[in-house]
Formats: sequence, structure tokens, C-alpha cells
Amino acid sequence: MEYTNLGRTGLSVSRLCLGTMNFGPETSEADSFAIMDRALEHGINFFDTANVYGWKLGEGVTEQIVGRWLAQGGGRREKVVLATKVFGRMGDWPNERGLSARHIIRACEDSLRRLQTETIDLYQMHHVSRETPWEEIWQAMETLVAQGKVVYVGSSNFAGWHLARAQESATRRHFLGLVSEQSIYNLLTRHIELEVVPAALEYGIGIIPWSPLHGGLLSGILRKMASGEGSRGTKGRSADGLAAHRETIEAYEKLSADLGHEPTNVALAWLLSRPGVTAPIIGPRTMDQLDSALGALEVEFDKSTLGRLDELFPPVGQGGPGPEAWAW
Repeated sequence: MEYTNLGRTGLSVSRLCLGTMNFGPETSEADSFAIMDRALEHGINFFDTANVYGWKLGEGVTEQIVGRWLAQGGGRREKVVLATKVFGRMGDWPNERGLSARHIIRACEDSLRRLQTETIDLYQMHHVSRETPWEEIWQAMETLVAQGKVVYVGSSNFAGWHLARAQESATRRHFLGLVSEQSIYNLLTRHIELEVVPAALEYGIGIIPWSPLHGGLLSGILRKMASGEGSRGTKGRSADGLAAHRETIEAYEKLSADLGHEPTNVALAWLLSRPGVTAPIIGPRTMDQLDSALGALEVEFDKSTLGRLDELFPPVGQGGPGPEAWAW
């Protein structure tokens, strides 16, 4: 396994982050335990979850699964950099969602209880709150850090100017502020290159891409469908995306075959090559998916291959950050 620093911090995290969103809804608890154990065997020390995962209102199903796994001991908690999130609706009452100081503190206590731990290593705001002033948000986060319940704070789904506002506010309070940003980022979705990535690089905020395979479209979906494995690509957002990008996906799968690598690993390796990226989130439903993802660390690209990927999946505008991407 390869490791890097999380943003500008001294914290070392694996270049692949284990996403747990499937634990519970798609993957049984026993299989989830086995996947987490195998992740540690591979040297993956960065685990990501959220209080809303499990999709049963207020229950935190996935956090509970992770907590019961951690409670087995054996050095599990000591080895894992544990990340979870706050923002989503956890009840029917108005203050059971969002980023009010009241909700942040209560949600953190609930996550700690479900995760059966005393400390969350990375506490992430799952979305920006346009209703809550940064002074209130940072007051709550400072309290949790001072109490030893949170070590670092991150964001998710923020725009570039949100990162700037958050970080400038934190700096005025002499607080570390944001150390990471989780954004949707993959070959098919490159919007964050315009402003989020430049802002993150400026402030030393590590990028943690979610949906690195764009809902499975970059995982060799056409080959899987031909062999009867790709049921995911025949419904919902994946089906719509496949219809819109079928020719591109065909060319991408051919390029991956020519390179001698799985499409999944090409997509992950491309993200690992991007400026500011700390670790893409892999969300395996099975042990085989976890094991195969490690192959991404072995993929290297030359300039011609990177150029071909840009041809297949053009960046937004003229490429790179704004304003040059849309102006001169």
C-alpha cells in the first residue's frame, strides 16, 4: 500500500479509502466485517462512513456495523483513520439535520456511540449549509476538538468559494479548519477541476473523490453486461448514463484492455494521478471488488495515454482551472 498526507496535515492515510456505504443495505454484516479485515491486511487504513448510511432514518445502520467491527479489538481502532459525516436528516424534527451547533454536537455524540469509539479522526460536513454562519459551525467544531471527540474537520460537496469562506473564517479564529473535501470526481465528472481543486490546493485541503467509477460506468460495465454480470448498469442513473455515453465507454474499455488493466483500475489510477487528490473512495460490495481495486496502484500512464483519456473524457471548457478554462 502507498500512503500520503491528508491535505496539509501530518496524518498518513492510504491512497485508497474504504467506503462503507454498501455495508448494511448491500453487504451483510458478516461480509462487511470480512471486507474491513481484508482492507487492513492490504494496508488500507482510511475508512469512511456517514451517520445517514444504511438509509433507515435516525438509525445509523452502517456506523453501527463499523462500530461492532471496531469493538472486536485486535488493534482495529488503533490502525484505522476513521471518518464519518454530519448534515443529513436523522429524525423528523427540524433540528435533527443540518449544521447548527446544536445538531453538530448531538450528531457527533450519536456517531461516537454507534461507532463505539471515543474519537472521530475526520468529522466531515456532508454538505454545505447556507443557513448557518461559519462562526457557529466553527464554534461547535472547536468544542468537539477541545473535548478530544474530533481530531480533524473536513467537508463534502462544497463549491470552491465555500472552501475559501470556511477556511478564511477558521483562520481568523486561529483554528486549523478544513483538511479535506469529498467531491464527486471521475473521468465522466470533472467539474471540480474548475474551482474546487484550485481552492483545495491553495488551502492545503486534500481531495477525496467519491463515485470514482461514476456509478459503475467505468468498471467495465459493457463487458460485465455481455457476460451477465452487469445488472447495475441496466437500471436507474447507470442506465441513463450508459445510454448517453455508450460509445465513449466502449472506447474506454478497449483502451483499458490495450493497456492490460481492468477499467476500474484505470479510472482509480487516473484519479491518483490528479493534483490534490489524497485517496479515491472505493465502496466494495464484495471481497473480490476490494481485492481487485488494489491493482490501481500498479497502473502508470504515459503522456499519450493521459492525452487519450482527455480525448475520451474532455475536461470542462478548455481544461484546467478557471478563469482560463472559459476565458483567456
